[in-house]
Formats: sequence, C-alpha cells, structure tokens
Amino acid sequence: MLEKLQAQLTGWLELVRVRVRNNRTKDLLLLTLPYQVAAVVTALIAVGYAWLFKKMENLSLWLYGSDPRLVFVAAPAGFLVSWWLVKRYAPMAGGSGIPQLMAAIEVANDRRSDRSWRFLNLRIIIVKIASSLAMVFCGGAVGREGPTLQIAGSVYRIVHKLLPPFWPKVSRRVMMITGGAAGLSAAFNTPLGGIVFAVEELTKTHIAQFRTAVLTAVIISGMTAQWVLGPYLFLGYPSVKTVGFSFMYKILVIALVSGAAGALFCRAALITGKLRQNLTSNLMQGLFVIACGLLFALCVTVLGPSALGSGKHTLETYLFDPTIDPSFGHIGARFLGSLFSFSAGGAGGIFAPALSTGAAIGGWIGQWFEPTRGEHNLLILAGMTAFLTGVSRSPFTSAILVLEMTDRHSVIFQLMYAASFGYLISMAIDRKSYYERMKLRLLATLPDHGQPSPRPGRHPRQAQPEDDEEPPIGGFGLG
Repeated sequence: MLEKLQAQLTGWLELVRVRVRNNRTKDLLLLTLPYQVAAVVTALIAVGYAWLFKKMENLSLWLYGSDPRLVFVAAPAGFLVSWWLVKRYAPMAGGSGIPQLMAAIEVANDRRSDRSWRFLNLRIIIVKIASSLAMVFCGGAVGREGPTLQIAGSVYRIVHKLLPPFWPKVSRRVMMITGGAAGLSAAFNTPLGGIVFAVEELTKTHIAQFRTAVLTAVIISGMTAQWVLGPYLFLGYPSVKTVGFSFMYKILVIALVSGAAGALFCRAALITGKLRQNLTSNLMQGLFVIACGLLFALCVTVLGPSALGSGKHTLETYLFDPTIDPSFGHIGARFLGSLFSFSAGGAGGIFAPALSTGAAIGGWIGQWFEPTRGEHNLLILAGMTAFLTGVSRSPFTSAILVLEMTDRHSVIFQLMYAASFGYLISMAIDRKSYYERMKLRLLATLPDHGQPSPRPGRHPRQAQPEDDEEPPIGGFGLG
C-alpha cells in the first residue's frame, strides 16, 4: 500500500514538473520572439539606411567635383533643410541619437506614465533618416551610426508597445538597451562592440539583467545584416606591424593628443549647440544654421574636400593607400567640418567623423617618428581609438570597435593602451562625456523634470526587474 502511494505521489510530482517546465519553455519562447522580430527589422532598416547614406555621400562628392563653388549653395541649403525637418516634425531627432537613447533608458518604466516615447518613436525614425540624408547630401561631416542606434531603440520600443496583453512580461528598459546594442552591431558589423557598448554606456545595471536579450539581438541583427550585405569589415584589413614595448611611447603621444582633441571637440559642440538653442526665434536659429553652412563651405574651400561626408574616405585613404601625405589641414578639415555640421542642429552621428579625425591626427603625428607602413597604420588606429574615447568616454567600446572593424587582433593591447590614455586625458578636461551632457539637456526638457521617476510597476503584461535581482528566465526581464 505504501509503495503504491509513493508511486502515485511520484507520478503527480513528475506531471507537475513537466507542466511547469512546459509553461516556462512556452513563456521563454514567447519572450524571445519580440527581441528576434525587432532585431530583424532593425537590421533591415540599418542596411537600407546605410545604402541610402552611401548614395547621398557619393552624390555630394559628385556635386563638389562638378563645381567646388556649389558647396556655398548646397551646404547652407542642406543644413537648413536638415535643421527644419527636426525643428518642425521631431525635435528629439536632432544630433547623434545616442543621448536620446540614454535619456529614454533613464526615464523608462512599465507604467502608463512612461516618458521614453518622447525620445523613441516612429516619427523620429522617419525624421532621423530624412534629416541625416539631407545633411550628408550637401556634404555635411556626419555619420549614420549614432542615428542607427536611436532608430534601433525606437524599433524595439514600438515592438514592445505592440505586444498583446496576454504576452509574457517584458521589460521596456531592457528592450531599449537591447535595441541600442543591436543597432551598433548592425551599423558597424561589430557584435562584440554592440555588447560592450550596452554594458559600458547604455546602462549602469548588472549585465545579468539583460545578457541573453543583448546576445540574441546582436547575433540576429548582425546575421541579418550580413545576409543582405554579405560578410564584410567596416574598414577592411589594413596592414599593421607587431611592435615591442619601446614603441609604446609613440602610441602614448598620439593617444594623449587625440583624446584631448576629442574632449575639446565635444566642449566646442556643446557650446555652439547651446548658442543655437538660446536664440529665441526660429528666424534667428535659421540664420545661425545658414551661417554654419557657409562656414562649412569655407572650411571645404580652404582645407580641401576631406571635410566632406562621414570621413570613411579619409579612413580608407590613410589606412590603405600605398603612400599617404598626412597634413595638419586634414585634421582641421575633419575637426571643423564635423563641428560646423553638428552645430547646425540636424540629425547626424559622431562615430565615423570621430574615427576619421583621430586617423588624421594619428597619421600626421605618426609621420614624425618615421615609421614603416605597418607601424604608421598602427599609429593611425591608435589615434582613431583615442579620439573616439575622448568623445564617448567608453574606452572598451572604442578599442573593440576599431578591433572588429579591421580584424587586427594582434594589436588589441596597443588599442586598449591608446584608449586608456585617451580616456584619462579627456576626463581631465571634462568629467562628463558629450553624450552624458546632452542626455542631461534632453531630460531637462521634460515637463516634469526633477521629479523622481516612478518605480517600475507590475503591469499586467510587463515588469521591470529590481536593480539587484536576477530576471527569472535568461536575463530577458521575464517576471
């Protein structure tokens, strides 16, 4: 009799265990689906956006080649159109897009009071693309990578909003963090960079709260982009030479100069952006934008066409041409061209312009040491890494991005060395990054700024895990 009862009890326990396991498996499958769908959509939009961006950049080079004087008409007109699109239709679509994503993550919660929609929505996707294309068509020195992150965050937020009430609980904040990582992965084809950026820049929370979501999104978005474009590196395979300890002082010099230049660039961009915003009327702001366009045109005329576009052509020239002739004019062209472009207030990213400016600094200073071609390329990569670190204050992300763009694993320690000293000198100049300061400005525009955000609630569909607790299933924020 006792054995029969034990057998029945064992059977019931096994049935309960199987049902619980099946329910959790079902919840996990349903939970992963929004991330997968959003990752595919993000990758397809990123690929289409990259194609359009390249076409506009080529058209701007053709326009300049047909008659260099046209830049004095095209730049003011294009800057004005880019600014007007943002001003008229989506004020939060201006600039890089990364500060907006950071602000959205900071104010996000899973209640009806959520305010992240102000920074991430469908209108922003459309205006972001249109404004940045108008900017680059006229030659503006902006990139598409930062905008891709805001676009990706918007896609993930929209997918989250469309989930039906019966769906397993999904964290809105984790969705947006994941979107940023997926956007960077699709924009640069750098999956590790996307993961590191999510950890280092987008959140202060422990990686356990979103590890599986980020990994899934990065893999799917990256694979989708590769399926459309094929396997590729953002910058190809530059030749670099393995160097010894005695070479490191050369990297140190370039890292300090590039990191300081990155921090100073951000300070200047913040000042000019504040000047434009302080103008009370749209007419005065429009005239300011036109002035930025004319200054940009003057920069192109005086310093050369290297000021045009995102700077990828400069990167390819410095890294792959058999012989290069670095000059201080290239540094001025990239630095000032990017500054005047960002000051106009249209949409456009800072990653690619920062990399090209750092490459110009590394190439110009590097030639003083009379390096071989492989050594010179290493110094150029160090300048890229340090300048981007000076802008973003994300040394690990900067080093990993440059590493993945070029597939030069043999110099990873040199890149991390450059990123470290670029970070130190930039922090000595300004304790906060450009993204952080812009995020604070954006948060200040919220009507209820200064009031504490409500704690994430237990909405019937969604839940936000506590900061110190592990999400029950796989880091997806399933409650």
